[in-house]
Amino acid sequence: MNASAHTTTTDASAFPDRERLREARIDLTAALRWAARLGFNEGVCNHFSLELAPDRYLINPQGLHWSEVTAGDMLLIDGSGHVLEGRHALEPTAFFIHSWIHRTSPRAKAVLHTHMPHATALTLVEGGRLAWCNQNTLRFWGRVGYDDHYNGVALDDAEGERIASQLKDNDVLFMASHGVTVVGANLAWAFDDLYYLERACMHQMLATQMAAGKPLRQVPEDLCARVGAQIAGERQQSELFFASIKRILDRESPGWATI
Repeated sequence: MNASAHTTTTDASAFPDRERLREARIDLTAALRWAARLGFNEGVCNHFSLELAPDRYLINPQGLHWSEVTAGDMLLIDGSGHVLEGRHALEPTAFFIHSWIHRTSPRAKAVLHTHMPHATALTLVEGGRLAWCNQNTLRFWGRVGYDDHYNGVALDDAEGERIASQLKDNDVLFMASHGVTVVGANLAWAFDDLYYLERACMHQMLATQMAAGKPLRQVPEDLCARVGAQIAGERQQSELFFASIKRILDRESPGWATI
């Protein structure tokens, strides 16, 4: 597969619904910009992607810090890694991880991969697991997978396929000695989950430090399931959160949505 080809041309036939493409570019840029404000990014690495249609995806380009990207920087690619529209190159690991997850997980319309600090720290602990001890964690009840085998940088199809296979039917994948990937039915839902995942991991680590050897409170399984279902039924909150992000960017970062 081709993970490096790029073009500077714009071909409307690659995705004819130009208004939908424009809005998707803006949304993906908002997610990246806000993630940078939260410290979820690492250098110019890590990547977010959004499926628009079969074999058509938006993804952030190689070499740009998330805090500087604009909507016009987002790449439109196909499932073979060809850049159909864009003025930058595609980062290889972004392609191999994201293409396989999109291909094998139909529900994964948005795929967010980060090395955000607290969630990544949990992947460095032998047998590290989310503890079902606080409300932010309970939203992920029954939705979390763990890849406990670190296998190096994802630079080929084999590793991309292996990572995707570890996600299975989950929405969150903790990747040993690496980072996390969160997927969702749309970008607002996935970003909301990414935000609360980092908060859950942060609270767990703070509590562990403060506990001085005492066990963390564990919420009973039946209550975990009930609270998880309650939060899943309040997805309007995810949409409202994402809309607020775009309003703040409009006020504070002129030009961020420029195509």
